Amino acid sequence: MTKRLTVAQAIVAFLKNQYSERDGVEHRLFEGCLGIFGHGNVAGIGQALEQDPGLPYYLFRNEQAMVHTAAAFTKASNRLRCLACTTSIGPGATNMVTGAATATINRLPVLLLPGDIFARRNVAPVLQQLESSATQDISVNDCFKPVARYWDRIERPEQILTSLPAAMRVLISPADTGAVVLALPQDVQAEAFDFPSAFFEKRLWTIPRARCDSRLLAQGAQWIRAAHKPLLIAGGGVIYSEATEALAAFASQTGIPVAETQAGKGSLRYDHPQSLGAMGVTGTPGANILAREADLIIGVGTRYSDFTTASQTAFQNPGVKFININVSEFDGGKQLALPLAGDARVTLQELAEALKGFEVGTSYSARVKSLREDWGKEVDRIYGLNFGPPISQGEVIGVVNEVSGPRDVVVCAAGSLPGDLHKLWRTRDPKGYHLEYGYSCMGYEISGGLGVKMAAPDREVYVMVGDGSYLMMSQEIVTSLQEGYKLNIVLLDNHGFSSIGGLSRACGNQGMGTEYRYRRNGKLDGDPIPVDFVANAKSLGADAVRAHTRDDLRSALLEAKKSSRTSVIVIDTSYSQRVPGYESWWDVPIAEVSEVKTVQDARAKYLEARKKERAF
Repeated sequence: MTKRLTVAQAIVAFLKNQYSERDGVEHRLFEGCLGIFGHGNVAGIGQALEQDPGLPYYLFRNEQAMVHTAAAFTKASNRLRCLACTTSIGPGATNMVTGAATATINRLPVLLLPGDIFARRNVAPVLQQLESSATQDISVNDCFKPVARYWDRIERPEQILTSLPAAMRVLISPADTGAVVLALPQDVQAEAFDFPSAFFEKRLWTIPRARCDSRLLAQGAQWIRAAHKPLLIAGGGVIYSEATEALAAFASQTGIPVAETQAGKGSLRYDHPQSLGAMGVTGTPGANILAREADLIIGVGTRYSDFTTASQTAFQNPGVKFININVSEFDGGKQLALPLAGDARVTLQELAEALKGFEVGTSYSARVKSLREDWGKEVDRIYGLNFGPPISQGEVIGVVNEVSGPRDVVVCAAGSLPGDLHKLWRTRDPKGYHLEYGYSCMGYEISGGLGVKMAAPDREVYVMVGDGSYLMMSQEIVTSLQEGYKLNIVLLDNHGFSSIGGLSRACGNQGMGTEYRYRRNGKLDGDPIPVDFVANAKSLGADAVRAHTRDDLRSALLEAKKSSRTSVIVIDTSYSQRVPGYESWWDVPIAEVSEVKTVQDARAKYLEARKKERAF
């Protein structure tokens, strides 16, 4: 039996019948297709989506933003559900490259379907085609190759019979997932073929819970029993594998303290007795002090980014060992660790069974408790600074944390906010903290918040965004209103790139180009540029107000919670009042030669700090 369809129609028919399953729970794999139509997809994928509403279509305003939305949707869904994205050829396609990199770096499955130039070539060069004098077999879609986990160009209809299943394998793989790109020449999209009918039947993709080698597990248990100061670092893999309850039980049973990466924040509730909070450059004092002294690090679902390892200075005990629990052999082998290659939840459960009767020493437990109590007081201090106006960023975080409910979600991505949130946000739910910090991509915030709300419409979503990111990408406010997905957007206006301004000064520079000022006498050091963000947000259709004090902010948030529409609350924050760093360091190379004394001093401190970096 065959079914005659165009390639575009066949892709839509295939995608709508793909399902994922884990632990006996079934999910529709593709919940829709996000897109902007242009030449190269309007007559192909566009026609197919219009003809077959079985795969819902969502109109977006920016191609990069829609990939961020797709990535946030699947992150909020623990990678069990996805969204596809379709674009025209040319700039519509290449606008998605940044989104693809963001998804792949964060190990998040998204399916990208960019239009492409003609496969038959006879009308080349077509509008928006990149020509090469060296080869005919290239287009701008080749730009996706470095940032995709799977890439293919469909030049004959029957190629999708093998390419689509291969794409599904990557999308549902816990270890190898990321952006999948299928470049679709516009003529091939419209070409018909007699496809096997069985190709369009329901397909259930089972996501297994891989178990690690029993001998390695036993060795890991021996290492833990022999350790005096073990520390567990929880990464995003804990949350994606739905291992938070297993981790809480493991920590309670053994007394081993837990620190969290950005992706892993929420692995434990903030008030769990073994929770030390954030790890690394943006970490808490307790997490970083114990990491420095630890004789054993147990990494669960983490890829050990430089923010987690403090540029390889976090672990200073000369005898420190590492055990890595990870579905990815690539990540499991980092830090010369004992690799327990397996699912986080199953491995933690089996490790807990192997460690029955083991608990850390009473003095170590007492130290964990003391460090936790000290940090709780520090958070209370920052939340209650009563600075300004303009108020401090830490105070804003405190008010939003207070007003939000236990299941509500905070979304952020770039600037100084992620670091402050990592330290200060008191997480009460495994999905309550949603940060994109693998790529730290400015502009992710609002589009990412939309993806979270699409995945979990029953949760309130609080998007915290700086004025710099807002000015880069705010247009998906319109999409949130179009689709009825309400967002609570808190826009912190500090009149510049405060995070990089601080980094500039820490490097001995003067913050050039990090404040929004008029040009005066050839330099950007004139008066601040006033931007009416309230008027801007209202022009996009959102409710919008400006707050000046903590009480204003609290009142505005409570009013926004009652509303069914997207709202933007703008509040001025101090450019200079910052949450400090604690017991950590980040490697940002300083100019080796300079005529400026502050740069010379910063270079000397930098060279001294680098001496603490581990060699691997």
